[in-house]
Amino acid sequence: MNAPLILASRSASRRAMLDAAGVAYEAIPADLDERAVEYSLAGAEPAEIAEALAVAKAAAVAAANPEALVLGSDSLVVAGGRRFDKPASRGEAAEHLRFFSGRVMELHAAAAILRGKGCEWSHAARARLHVRELSDRFIETYLDAEWPAVGQCVGVFRIEGPGVQLFEGIEGDTFTVLGMPLLPVLGALRELGVLPA
Repeated sequence: MNAPLILASRSASRRAMLDAAGVAYEAIPADLDERAVEYSLAGAEPAEIAEALAVAKAAAVAAANPEALVLGSDSLVVAGGRRFDKPASRGEAAEHLRFFSGRVMELHAAAAILRGKGCEWSHAARARLHVRELSDRFIETYLDAEWPAVGQCVGVFRIEGPGVQLFEGIEGDTFTVLGMPLLPVLGALRELGVLPA
């Protein structure tokens, strides 16, 4: 391997994807004001915002680790013409779920690999998740089981857990839904010599 790989994330699902794929890395969460980056991109398309955040997270960690390849990733959710952030409270999580009910949720996941100040690669992917009609009883029961864990999830769900019950259909790959377009990431890591081709 030419340089160590650092994952600029504290996301358990992103770590689990890389672990399962057999990728060696070190995890160093990025210290980044994501809202400030988003504010600077007002009016941009969701995929552009997710990709810019992935680059910014990688850049924040790469600044202190200039010899390493740094993988940043981000995901965001759009539904009904609105963009959603992680819920700040259980009440807000319930509001988000009521809004998602019966709608199509678009999940944009992006990844970027930086070395020093140079972006070696970036990619954005989209999944469309068809949310079934959710009753208030279901939402409360669901949050009883899943809160506060889903407070760290932009769509208020973990697809690998009870969150799968929110949906009646999904268009897009599972890795994008989990928050990182893994197959393109693995391809980039092969191109960059981190993984054997």
